[in-house]
Amino acid sequence: MAYQGPLAYAAAMEVPMKRVLILLALAACGTPQEQCIRGVTGDLSTLDRLIAETEGNIARGFGYETRVVTMPRWLDCTPRPTAADPEPKSQMCMEDVAEEVRRPVALNLTEETAKLASMRDRRAQIASAMAPAVAACQQRYPE
Repeated sequence: MAYQGPLAYAAAMEVPMKRVLILLALAACGTPQEQCIRGVTGDLSTLDRLIAETEGNIARGFGYETRVVTMPRWLDCTPRPTAADPEPKSQMCMEDVAEEVRRPVALNLTEETAKLASMRDRRAQIASAMAPAVAACQQRYPE
């Protein structure tokens, strides 16, 4: 089969690509038991992430602040090929692009240490309260 251009190739790949994306989405969902446990332990996962972040801040002696800034960037804005213009001329244009920037910030390490202790206490409370719900998920959806 002779090459018929980018539009023919894209049309030919559309159905197989959709199947691949659907299979990837289904694989990412997990088993029913995993979904149930993930739904029950969502707060615990968030708290674990915050504890790890605070431990890192204390170990470094400073934290990070993330801001979104808008930066001008040169982007390829060449029009798509059409029947009227199958090979459009390449074009570049300046557009504002949102970008996350991380900057170091000073922390009160005494407050951070107290916050960490509080989060660890809260994590223990949440974990013990979630244990029956996790057991129920395991019973409801045995693997």
